[in-house]
Amino acid sequence: MPTNRQRGQHYEQIAAQYLTQHGLQIIAQNFFCKGGEIDLVALEQQTLVFIEVKYRQTNQHGEASEFINTKKLQRLYRCAQVFLLKHRQFQQAAMRFDSLCITGQPDKIEWLKNIYNGW
Repeated sequence: MPTNRQRGQHYEQIAAQYLTQHGLQIIAQNFFCKGGEIDLVALEQQTLVFIEVKYRQTNQHGEASEFINTKKLQRLYRCAQVFLLKHRQFQQAAMRFDSLCITGQPDKIEWLKNIYNGW
């Protein structure tokens, strides 16, 4: 039985493949900073996209997107600030926060764009 971390990495790989197939270039995976993590960072043309991947085996207790709360978005935003400090070449890029929500077997993928407008 896979650990939560292994399961998370598996679905982050699925998300990365999905986004790549839709024209994004993945530039970082599992960017850790104090207080949080960004699952994927990608470029869509000239836009830097910070992506939260959420997986739910079923939607019996709610859709994957329902598990992205304000606290999670604030952590994502703080990590994005740290990412920009460490990767200054992206500081002038347009940015957005997306979520890729994966539910079930077979996987249903929902791509939510621009989930946080805290800039």
